[in-house]
Amino acid sequence: MRAALLLGNGGPEMLEVRNDVPVPVPRADEVLISVAACGVNNTDINTRVGWYSRSVTGGTSGEGFGEARTDDATWGRGGLTFPRIQGADVSGRVVAVGAEAPPSLVGRRVLVDPWIRDPERPSDRSLAGYLGSEHDGGFAEYCVVPARNVHPVDTDLSSVDLAGFACSWSTAEHMLQRIELRAGQSIAVPGASGGVGSALVQLAKRRGATVVAVAGSSKLDRVGELGADEVVTRENDDVPGAVVAANGGPLSAVADVVGGADFGGWLDALQRGGRYVTSGAIAGPVVELDLRTLYLNDLELFGATIFEPQVFADLVSYIEAGELRPIVGGTYPLERIHEAQEAFARKEHLGALVITT
Repeated sequence: MRAALLLGNGGPEMLEVRNDVPVPVPRADEVLISVAACGVNNTDINTRVGWYSRSVTGGTSGEGFGEARTDDATWGRGGLTFPRIQGADVSGRVVAVGAEAPPSLVGRRVLVDPWIRDPERPSDRSLAGYLGSEHDGGFAEYCVVPARNVHPVDTDLSSVDLAGFACSWSTAEHMLQRIELRAGQSIAVPGASGGVGSALVQLAKRRGATVVAVAGSSKLDRVGELGADEVVTRENDDVPGAVVAANGGPLSAVADVVGGADFGGWLDALQRGGRYVTSGAIAGPVVELDLRTLYLNDLELFGATIFEPQVFADLVSYIEAGELRPIVGGTYPLERIHEAQEAFARKEHLGALVITT
């Protein structure tokens, strides 16, 4: 089969598209998926460049970090086995099943929950692996995953549209479930033009919240079309302050994938008892925290990475109900994966970039 093999940590040149990769064979509890499309996400880039290594302190980049250690360069602070097929956002059709997997899955269109959990202890987060990181993923014509990770989906959306959902939208839904966002509350979304950010805008509006979104000035109109109540340009000298002004006062919550220098300002922007949740740090992972802001204002801080299976099931139900609008900023054939990842790193798009096979 054709597949893009990641040969080591570094820039896009570490990806090699080959035509002679063996088609994987499903084990007893697995299914074989013919991949129609697979989205590009931050985890793909961060893993390739070694950004998760604690030796790296700067923002994310499409190029390799020379200081990254190879023994802690994945999201789980472990080493990556090469070659690896990346790609967590798999959309496709089941074409074969293992001896213990449901035969009824054959022929079904599916989305794949990218968290590969231990079958005996699925709630033990320390045992979880990620598709495209600890397990070969969807930048290939075929991939295998546990049968419990596939979700048949009944929708008129195209495979390309569906490929933009798995990673970004499940991350966003997990963030909102962690902070228990409710109708009538207000939330700031820095980085609202990216995959997770644009999903947060729609999912927060689905819950009846007031959304103040932050994006580059060239993307404000498009972010507003997603349903944000207010949009604020990230070119402001004081972005959190501008968001508080747009909201008419402090916020109930902040859902942040940006991090960097504005972290302290986002905590100051929260009302007493407010909640801050993060699932990324594209502007930089090392931030300053004044503990007085945290404890005097009774704030709650949440990290959001590994979610319970119900989060993905909930997301699929929203898709089938027609409640979500897919956002695809561009498509690339597998042979142009280098170009796709370079475009992703430039952050000029809105929503998801998708690889087609």
